[in-house]
Amino acid sequence: MVFSTIAFLFQFLPIFLLAYYATPRKYRNITLVIGSLVFYAIGSGWYTLLLLSLLINYGLSCMISGTHARHPESAKHYLIAGLIYNFGLLVVFKYTNFLIGNLNSLLSIFHTAIPKVSLVMPLGISFFTFQITSYLIDVYTGKTRPARSILDLGVYLCMFPQLISGPICMYSEIQPQLKNRRVDVRLLEEGMETFVLGLSAKTLLANPMGGLWNNLSVIGYDSISTPYAWLGAFAYSFQIYFDFSGYSMMAIGVGKMLGFQLPQNFNLPYMSGTAGEFWRRWHITLGRWFKNYIYFPLGGSRAGKWKTMRNMLAVWAFTGLWHGASWNFVLWGLIFFVLLTLEKNVYGKFLERTHLLKHAYIIFIIPLTWMVFAIPDMHQLGTYFTRLFPFLTSDEVQSNTRDAVQAFHNYWKILVPCVLFSTPLPLMYYKKFRKSGFCLLLLLILFVLSIRAMMTQTNNPFLYFQF
Repeated sequence: MVFSTIAFLFQFLPIFLLAYYATPRKYRNITLVIGSLVFYAIGSGWYTLLLLSLLINYGLSCMISGTHARHPESAKHYLIAGLIYNFGLLVVFKYTNFLIGNLNSLLSIFHTAIPKVSLVMPLGISFFTFQITSYLIDVYTGKTRPARSILDLGVYLCMFPQLISGPICMYSEIQPQLKNRRVDVRLLEEGMETFVLGLSAKTLLANPMGGLWNNLSVIGYDSISTPYAWLGAFAYSFQIYFDFSGYSMMAIGVGKMLGFQLPQNFNLPYMSGTAGEFWRRWHITLGRWFKNYIYFPLGGSRAGKWKTMRNMLAVWAFTGLWHGASWNFVLWGLIFFVLLTLEKNVYGKFLERTHLLKHAYIIFIIPLTWMVFAIPDMHQLGTYFTRLFPFLTSDEVQSNTRDAVQAFHNYWKILVPCVLFSTPLPLMYYKKFRKSGFCLLLLLILFVLSIRAMMTQTNNPFLYFQF
């Protein structure tokens, strides 16, 4: 089940909210955990795995907390056991066939192969794995107190708005809200408004851009013109942004309806001037996780230039692998490592002094990185880049630009709003006129148009659900 479906909007959400609001305040966490498990069972069917993760990590956190002062070595062993369990499950479900495929490449010289296994990856496993391991590590380091009950930890781990695609929360962010949160008409109204904005971003912007990208993919990369290749790169860039940021807005909106303040996950990333700034604005909670639990423990930038580069390389290799079990994701992560290294040591100061050029740099470079992200087949990826840059190949490249003209004619009414809503202007005016009758009418129109789109569109995936 996803947020942008009729079943969620008109069946699950209203029934759950009625049950949640009707439950006495001190029992609402029980209703929230039960409802979240139902939501996850409908969407994934792996609710037993989620329950097992909850039980094991709660037990380990209690043992870490109970032994840390008197037997620190034992506490360390419990932490290691938790990390092995959590990341072990992630590796088994997400990376087994990737590892087998690479091993088979080596075994091919012996004309033998290991058969791949049939595994269905549990929905959102990358997200809730990172979330629960951050809790264990923070309990071990003393940054947060352990959950007072398994129910408290269950709310943190299983809360359905952010369960399957983030934002990735810290336990210290949720802990104060477990007992002392309020649910009132104002928060319900704010949550509904935020949800509608996220829903419209997903259905009215991301999905149509996905249609453009899918049409290009069906045609075949070797049959497209250079202008169409660039148009496709921008289309995918808009699709993944409004898809994921729209989901995050919907999650934050539902969280508000339940009385929770979830952390911001996007901050107009395409307005950045450097790749480093882009990643401070894009998927903010994931970047925070890697900084806190990989970069800083390795020494961060405190240990000299070369060790800093080593630490950055580790972060970006893991960032690429986190996004998918394929070499194109590793390459995508390493490209960002190279860009950040160059910005830090070569041209970063120059970019900061050139307001126009630094934004042109991002508008040019980020869509190229998304192509590496979007195309898993290395041969097809190479073909696409020869269409983006025809001078890279000696082969004759399609020069007929009618495909781009036709695509722009079909999609310009979506492309223009995508550009506009990637800037601060809409948010600025929304905040200024949010309480006006016109703004409320506009939100109602957006909701109706989103419902209509959901009923007519055939392309309605959430891209980040695969992670």
